[in-house]
Amino acid sequence: MHLTIESVSKRYARDVWGLRDFSLALQPGVLGLLGPNGAGKSTLMRILATTTKPSSGTALWNGTDICKQPNTIRAVLGYLPQDFGIYPNLNAVEFLEYIAAIKGIEARAARCRVTELLALVNLGEARNRPLGTYSGGMKQRVGIAQALLNDPELLIVDEPTAGLDPEERVRFRNLLSELAGERIVILSTHIVSDVEAVATTIALISNGHLLIHAAPEELLRGVTGKVWEWVIPSSDLADAKHRHLITGSVRRADGVHVRVVSEASPGDGAIHAAPTLEDAYLFHIAADRRRAHGQAEQEVGATGL
Repeated sequence: MHLTIESVSKRYARDVWGLRDFSLALQPGVLGLLGPNGAGKSTLMRILATTTKPSSGTALWNGTDICKQPNTIRAVLGYLPQDFGIYPNLNAVEFLEYIAAIKGIEARAARCRVTELLALVNLGEARNRPLGTYSGGMKQRVGIAQALLNDPELLIVDEPTAGLDPEERVRFRNLLSELAGERIVILSTHIVSDVEAVATTIALISNGHLLIHAAPEELLRGVTGKVWEWVIPSSDLADAKHRHLITGSVRRADGVHVRVVSEASPGDGAIHAAPTLEDAYLFHIAADRRRAHGQAEQEVGATGL
């Protein structure tokens, strides 16, 4: 199976773009779609889930244009949107059996599947409680269960760990890893640790553009030798943030220990550090912002303003 996104753009208004010329080819595995809020992740998810259409470009599922033939992908799709809603008066079993009926799953098979999934997302004991009494994290777990009802070949989850406690986040990451065999899983998030734990490939997106699509190891190699640990006085921290890309800081007795991503040493006493995916992510996002800022300045200069 394969999913191919070809030059997809989504324009909401004259100068408002959700995506611009976005292309990506996917095989079975977990894609971590990583980017800041407003980068275009949810727009892409909605296009792939066929709930919205692109302004231009196309997406192909096993060679079929899903914009022209959406049922081709809907039959094999599991989708957890960011704004997932529930029916508060139904319990988990009733709700999931209702969603299963909408998906065309036979009633007996649906009952077995619902029981299996409620155990999988750790909601077996709360199965008969009205959904309106569930916490935010419990509702999110119901959303995960409904996305898995039809054992999808393409699973799309948009900010799935929002509202989950640390134990639930680990459980969900393990679940995604187990699901990633012969299917395509797209995990859209702005939380680097979620992606780091499960992704086989990572796509960084910013301002509607694809910045890079690579294996985690390749992203790490791209910033190897560019990450520094540096101890500075607290009084120098504000200036250091202004002059350097700082990806982390910890206050200790000898000063502030900062992580800096820079081609050259940021100052006396700085030593090389092993890069993390968060370093790589922030490095690419900062570079894109500099590029966008430079383009804006050129456009202003061209108009003579």
